[in-house]
Amino acid sequence: MSEQSAPALKEIFNAQRLEFIAAQTASVHGDFDTARFLSAAAAGLEGLSLMARLRRVSMCLHDGLPAEFPVALAILKRLAPRLDKGFVTLILPEYVAMYGLEDYDLSMEALRFFTPFGSSEFAVRHFLRQDLPRGLALLETWSRDENEHVRRLSSEGSRPRLPWSFRLEALRADPSPVLGILNGLRADPSLYVRKSVANHLNDITKDHPDWVMDLLAGWPLDNPSCAWIARHALRTLIKQGDRRALGLVGAGNAAQVSVEAFTVTPAAVALGEPIALAFSLRSTSALPQRLVIDYAVHYVKKSGVTSAKVFKLKTLTLAAHETVAITRSQTIQNFTTRVHYPGKHVVEIFINGECLERGAFVIR
Repeated sequence: MSEQSAPALKEIFNAQRLEFIAAQTASVHGDFDTARFLSAAAAGLEGLSLMARLRRVSMCLHDGLPAEFPVALAILKRLAPRLDKGFVTLILPEYVAMYGLEDYDLSMEALRFFTPFGSSEFAVRHFLRQDLPRGLALLETWSRDENEHVRRLSSEGSRPRLPWSFRLEALRADPSPVLGILNGLRADPSLYVRKSVANHLNDITKDHPDWVMDLLAGWPLDNPSCAWIARHALRTLIKQGDRRALGLVGAGNAAQVSVEAFTVTPAAVALGEPIALAFSLRSTSALPQRLVIDYAVHYVKKSGVTSAKVFKLKTLTLAAHETVAITRSQTIQNFTTRVHYPGKHVVEIFINGECLERGAFVIR
């Protein structure tokens, strides 16, 4: 593993960033006490997670702004263009979620305003949880907005299982209230929006797989945008080898192929080193066939048992009796969500949901 690891995400809100936020806020609100803000925002900063730092900054802004919510909101709207675009701007919609729930319409309009600067996807969920029909009615209107960021918010904010946020249990139990949003965005010209729709549908597959597949079966999958969403929306089911999901992306039949000369090299690696997968795929069919190729690594856990993680490798149409070479390199390194342990790691090649070849490597 590299000796110089990437800085932790929480360092988005480090001391230098807090000084920047304070200076920019003072530039749009002359009465803002920067020293007070910095003292409160930086207290115990090292021990706070990314999301805790985000909330801390919003709270400290609140302490230094006028108590009247509409007045403070006007100041934050002037502040928004002065902040770096990206995650740091989420302090603004977070402020709205923390202090604007009593002013629903004004707050939702503010979230729509803030989302092009970063995203209001976390904040809008508080308003959906408070009044789901009212919130979804606005989001469905936003799904037809000319701004792609606003259209994306209508899908991303209403995901039942949005990462880093609480689950919307009502939509997890019954996804039908978002049907209008998802159908309206199924052929959106923006890839940014389509990715959100695909992730939203992938969320739903974890609780209602048949609902998603019924929906996609009624979409015009000859439309490239709809087909792209379907492939990515069904990725979890495809990794599980679900025959109906594979059929919806044109790979429902068992693959008529031979996997040849499969290698995993080197045989043993240390953290920070790559492994390489390589094999030839030869068609044994007289007809072209659509193939979804994945691979699984059975990671050794601390207890010594193994747990498989499936990775996408390639999707292709293999001509009759054609042979193609497939390669993939993957660096073995620790992540926040996955720590590696020594031992034998089995690698499997899946084609249209079936394991057709196995190999292994050892982590020293």
